[in-house]
Amino acid sequence: MQYPRDTVQSRIATALGDVRLAASAKGLVGLWFDGQRHQPAQLDAAPAWPTDDAHPVLRGAAQQLQQFLRGERTRFDLPLDLSGGTPFQQAVWQALLAIPHGATTSYGALARQIGRPTAVRAVGAAVGRNPLSVVVPCHRAVGSAGALTGYAGGLPRKKALLALESGPQARAIPFTPLLNFA
Repeated sequence: MQYPRDTVQSRIATALGDVRLAASAKGLVGLWFDGQRHQPAQLDAAPAWPTDDAHPVLRGAAQQLQQFLRGERTRFDLPLDLSGGTPFQQAVWQALLAIPHGATTSYGALARQIGRPTAVRAVGAAVGRNPLSVVVPCHRAVGSAGALTGYAGGLPRKKALLALESGPQARAIPFTPLLNFA
């Protein structure tokens, strides 16, 4: 993925572990749990993106993510910058954004939705490379028989997010910062 040169980052603690947020002038470009697969090298490697805890998009993302994890929010209202992905990845990520809160869909259904019915594996790869975990709800993509398949942030997180969204008794995720999601 290519990220804008003006990308800045911040870090927050959540009920599902520490999160790195990244934003450009156009919007949120990243939300990764610590240890998540496919994190960009710029999070820690030199030259790392500068930290800007006062960036309005990062502050809004931090607030809305915490609200979501407490069960107080069902959707995000943030400007998103998905321009770093390929056109195919962007199409998959846009399809993920259309999955309603509390619902799931299969990788095959996503492939059909974007007009590429035979590209199920490629759709799965694009879902796995989603740079905006939770905000672009890749946790809502499941196997064809409803099986919980891979999640770059770890299957325990995927299960927790789906449990949070399930039914009218949806509960907030309790804050347990020492959980191991590796």
